[in-house]
Amino acid sequence: MSNETLATQEGTKKEVQTSGAERLQARKAYIPRTDIYELRDEIMLVADMPGVDENSVDITLEKDVLTLEGLVESPNFNDYQLSYSEYGVGDYRRQFTLSNEIDRDRIEATVKNGVLTLRLPKANFAKTKKISVKSL
Repeated sequence: MSNETLATQEGTKKEVQTSGAERLQARKAYIPRTDIYELRDEIMLVADMPGVDENSVDITLEKDVLTLEGLVESPNFNDYQLSYSEYGVGDYRRQFTLSNEIDRDRIEATVKNGVLTLRLPKANFAKTKKISVKSL
């Protein structure tokens, strides 16, 4: 395995930069790593949000901004005290700007095992259309 491949696999979690905005909770928030796939009839967005389930994720669409937020419960250590941790626990937040090619009324979201999947159907005018050619 080359060093270049290893470097892309060992990424660290990036913390959200608030740029002057105040958060309601004094907890860290991370940017979830996200893959975006363009299919023929839809855009599929897959975000890694470990610790998030359907009750702790919030997705909003205001104007053209799609916002993903996930709240993660802090671990509760009853019988012991954590003395060292390499994995930062925190919430998730990420925003995307959507084009007018997305049919906003048909967006669907599912979450399973901390992986959030959004299906963003393309509007009818944005779908690829095959134009037949006739001979004269």
